[in-house]
Amino acid sequence: FPYQTVTGNFAKVIHGLNANQLTDQVIQRSKRMILDTLGVGLLGTSTEVCHKVTQYSKIYSSDLSSTIWGHLDFRLPPLYAAFVNGVAVHSMDFDDTWHPATHPSGAVLPAVIALSEAFPQKKKISGLDLLLAFNVGIEVQGRLLHFSREARNIPKRY
Repeated sequence: FPYQTVTGNFAKVIHGLNANQLTDQVIQRSKRMILDTLGVGLLGTSTEVCHKVTQYSKIYSSDLSSTIWGHLDFRLPPLYAAFVNGVAVHSMDFDDTWHPATHPSGAVLPAVIALSEAFPQKKKISGLDLLLAFNVGIEVQGRLLHFSREARNIPKRY
């Protein structure tokens, strides 16, 4: 179709991604990014801002629940677990960075893990599926950043 929109093309590319496209190099780098993000996030659980959002989020409950990193006895609905764990990662600001400035893993990994935990036991996803979801999230973020006019001006603002 010669007049396909940018959004339509973007959705087609993202929808078409599959685990067979993950090269050994992408898998190894993804694992390193995930390990780094988990480490930074665990350290971030000790920050004041993380304590505040954890306390705030305790008012929410759900039959579905996901882990709050660093808290074995406390779980939240996936949305709030992703929020709290994302705050933990970003509160340290040591997570991976791209240019123009963005922290891809800190936004993607907490959401992917929280959602994966919410699946029923009989529908749990594999490690390869988790890596694919992580990479799709990184790809979406990178493409959106690439499309953003504001992102192009970040270096000029500093």
